[in-house]
Amino acid sequence: MGSLFRSEEMALCQLFLQSEAAYACVSELGELGLVQFRDLNPDVNAFQRKFVNEVRRCDEMERKLRYLEKEIKKDGIPMLDTGESPEAPQPREMIDLEATFEKLENELREVNQNAEALKRNFLELTELKHILRKTQVFFDEMADNQNEDEQAQLLGEEGVRANQPGQNLKLGFVAGVISREKLPAFERMLWRACRGNVFLRQAMIESPLEDPTNGDQVYKSVFIIFFQGDQLKTRVKKICEGFRATLYPCPEAPADRREMAMGVMTRIEDLNTVLGQTQDHRHRVLVAAAKNLKNWFVKVRKIKAIYHTLNLFNLDVTQKCLIAECWVPLLDIETIQLALRRGTERSGSSVPPILNRMQTFENPPTYNRTNKFTKAFQALIDAYGVASYREMNPAPYTIITFPFLFAVMFGDLGHGAIMALFGLWMIRKEKGLAAQKTDNEIWNIFFGGRYIIFLMGVFSMYTGLIYNDIFSKSLNIFGSHWHLSYNKSTVWNNNYLQLSPATSDYEGTPYPFGMDPIWQIASSNKIVFQNAYKMKISIIFGVLHMIFGVIMSWHNHTYFRNRLSLLYEFIPQLLFLVVLFFYLVLLMFIKWNRYAATNEFPMTEACAPSILITFIDMVLFKNSKAPGKDCNIYMFAGQSFFQTIFVLIALACIPVMLLGKPIKIMQARKLANVQPITGASDAEVGGMSNGGGSHGGGGEHHDEEEMSEIFIHQGIHTIEYVLGSVSHTASYLRLWALSLAHAQLAEVLWSMVLSLGLNKEGWLGGIFLTVVFAFWAVLTVGILVLMEGLSAFLHTLRLHWVEFQSKFYMGHGYAFQPFSFDTIIENGGAVTETE
Repeated sequence: MGSLFRSEEMALCQLFLQSEAAYACVSELGELGLVQFRDLNPDVNAFQRKFVNEVRRCDEMERKLRYLEKEIKKDGIPMLDTGESPEAPQPREMIDLEATFEKLENELREVNQNAEALKRNFLELTELKHILRKTQVFFDEMADNQNEDEQAQLLGEEGVRANQPGQNLKLGFVAGVISREKLPAFERMLWRACRGNVFLRQAMIESPLEDPTNGDQVYKSVFIIFFQGDQLKTRVKKICEGFRATLYPCPEAPADRREMAMGVMTRIEDLNTVLGQTQDHRHRVLVAAAKNLKNWFVKVRKIKAIYHTLNLFNLDVTQKCLIAECWVPLLDIETIQLALRRGTERSGSSVPPILNRMQTFENPPTYNRTNKFTKAFQALIDAYGVASYREMNPAPYTIITFPFLFAVMFGDLGHGAIMALFGLWMIRKEKGLAAQKTDNEIWNIFFGGRYIIFLMGVFSMYTGLIYNDIFSKSLNIFGSHWHLSYNKSTVWNNNYLQLSPATSDYEGTPYPFGMDPIWQIASSNKIVFQNAYKMKISIIFGVLHMIFGVIMSWHNHTYFRNRLSLLYEFIPQLLFLVVLFFYLVLLMFIKWNRYAATNEFPMTEACAPSILITFIDMVLFKNSKAPGKDCNIYMFAGQSFFQTIFVLIALACIPVMLLGKPIKIMQARKLANVQPITGASDAEVGGMSNGGGSHGGGGEHHDEEEMSEIFIHQGIHTIEYVLGSVSHTASYLRLWALSLAHAQLAEVLWSMVLSLGLNKEGWLGGIFLTVVFAFWAVLTVGILVLMEGLSAFLHTLRLHWVEFQSKFYMGHGYAFQPFSFDTIIENGGAVTETE
């Protein structure tokens, strides 16, 4: 089979590279993305490896690029992303890159420091401007002697007397700016610390001021404090310092204040000019850097990834050759050798690289080739467990079975169309959407599964046509094959009337495709009919799905030459499933084919035996009563005999599954006189191999396992399979349950929401219908498509993981993680450790 059905054949190779050519060769392999290197220095500390200095230099370059990126994003400058991936630079180019980044970082830091100093100076001048303006108002008030009462309160009666003519009392003052939120506490502290012997005036600055440190907008207030004496002056200044208030010199003379204000305004204008030029220069530097930033990131990350990979290599004794071990796909060895030759030619080395295939008993990694279509389905399988090496891959079959089982639960032509159109939109716009790299995890999940969503929608449209269900209504495409034999008055006056298929009510031929539309308007027996139909097809699909899973195990056993498992597991498992549950499916088809309302007695519908009762009686070896007088309890001749044989075969399969394989292993060990600890494999004993393939990745090994453990494990597997066959068959009834729930929810939304708007008439009815339709559409998309779709998706996932894959899929492997530049850049430069 091709690699789609099994993982690629892998080979462990040893690679010899000349030291001068190693960098270029690894660079070519990174572009190729087909080689997984092993760490040959697991005991060496990361800081003691050969190329640790180069890795540190790359880390430093990344730090500088992240600083540039942060500054560019702060200014809102778009970064050019052509989508192209430049080649990894040569080692000598690292020096040029380092010099470029160093120059840019220093220049930008210097510009930022200058801009911050200018902004701080601008802030101080702006605050001083406001102080000069506001304090002028305060001094004008004092000059008009309007604060005589306040001075009397502040200085007391003796102060007032001291201020009388003949006694000159001069008050000192300080002026400054403080954050507006600190002002109440500042005022209380002044009052308490100075015991009310200061006079505070304050005025708010209307426009916010920019903090030069972080760029935040801060609201501040101007204050002026009058006091008497040096002691109060010292105390006031300490309080201002504690509240981080900024004090500014303020002349006492009005002429000096006016002169200072003019000087401040002139300096502010000059600063505005200088600040504008500084910002323009900074913007030009960032715009120039933004054009190359993405490419710089790619180059640095490629260099770092190459040196990180070279640290996994070993040096030979001459210190001139690097030795590596790597896993490679067998089919791509020639492609890898061509890439190594290209790398050697680029480096100018005359010594060609050597790639030798090694023999090993280790399990290779699992590598399944995928494209953008199969990638999402493979991810569903790998989420359960990575396949063992060369084990059957369920992904290609899941491409069909997954959307189909989902559609059985989600079957609705309208809801399926919404889902399919959403998936088709993402597929048509995938290049543009993929370029918009976002961190929104939910959107990334939707976009990654766009092909799954599209197929689920298409299959749901198909099952919706089969159910003849579109938003809980039906399509009468071919015309109903049922006709009313009652007159109009009888129909209008009776809520429950049943049409008989044995009369002229039914044409005698089924509806050409899907269900007859008349069932959608049936009120008394619609759910009964649909329940019976959906319950039976759920069991049919479930049994066929499980049988297919058991057949898949046959491919594993034959490929790995696992003769014991083929004889004592596959054959009894298949027989057990067929004679019990596939026979149950056959009874359904026999009943559908032999019993009908139009048949003559005793093959009428009334004489049809219950399949559930028949199956229970079969397992219990008993006969139940006939469904009616003179009716036959059996559907065909010899049914009782065949049922007895089938149950006996099923019972006989249980001890074969339980004891067959362990006993054969025990006999083989006795014949060869081999102890369990010696490590002799079953492949060497009697031709009964439990491992197979080149490495035995998907086989079972019992070489060093005690016989008691083998018996216990086999007993667990047998019990799990026998009981699981019953529970797994019942588990497929979730197809019926969720399909019924989905249909009923759609009907409830139609009857309780949209029908309200459809019953209104006139122009008001049109407006009301528009509002109701919008509400109905939101509920339909939010509940029936999103929530019900997610529920059906999870149930389908469970059916594949548990009921289907448990029949053949081990999932004990580990994923192939090649050294790939594309993967590293997609992960943001993170380099995965490889064993």
